[in-house]
Formats: sequence, structure tokens, C-alpha cells
Amino acid sequence: MANNITTHLMFEGSALEAMTFYVSLFPNSAVGRVQKYGPGEHGAEGSVKIAAFTLAGRDFLCIDSPVKHGFTFTPSMSIFVECESEAELKDAFDRLAEGGGVLMPLNNYGFSKRFGWVTDRFGVSWQLNLA
Repeated sequence: MANNITTHLMFEGSALEAMTFYVSLFPNSAVGRVQKYGPGEHGAEGSVKIAAFTLAGRDFLCIDSPVKHGFTFTPSMSIFVECESEAELKDAFDRLAEGGGVLMPLNNYGFSKRFGWVTDRFGVSWQLNLA
């Protein structure tokens, strides 16, 4: 039986930048351990072999894949964020959308009085909802 389940994000060279950006967005977030590739290892020296970080108390892992893949992130899997205030929602939405794309602008869609969906500049999909 599994003893832990953690969301794992695979980047191709931008893991540290993405993780650092994400922890700047939400309270109770921090970069944890970061292990980088060294000289002669399978990945590019200095890129992220494995890193752990926390977003609003939730644990995540990320890597910089040493293998180039024919796929990336897709909106069919996204990070869903319940924001406590309109200001927090708007700030996170604007910062995540910068350099990315808006899939659903902030609006009242009936199921929520304030909801938005973006893909950030790293390709990760985020659904933001006013709690």
C-alpha cells in the first residue's frame, strides 16, 4: 500500500526558476531540499536532479529531465487553488498568467462567484477559485 502521494512536476531546465516563483505566490510555501546534477552525471550540471517544495502546506517534487520528451504539461491536469481573498486571487492569477495564457478569465461562472484558469510561462495549468 502506498504511504505517500506527491505531485511531481517535470521541467526541462526551468525547475528551480518555476519552484522559486511558485513559492513566492502563496503563504505557507517554501523550497525544501534541492539536489542538482554534478559534473559527469546524466543531467546537465547544475540542473535540478530532484527538489522538494511546499505550496500552501502541500508537498510537491520537481526535476529537470535530462531526457527531452515530445510532451509537456496539459490543462487536463492542473493545480487547483482556493484563495481566501479577492486580492490574493487577482494577484496570483495575474502573476501566473504573465508570460503564459488565460484559459478562463476571472469571472462568475455559476459554480463559483470568482474563478479563473491559466497556464503559466512554464506550461503548468492552474485553476484559481475564491473560497
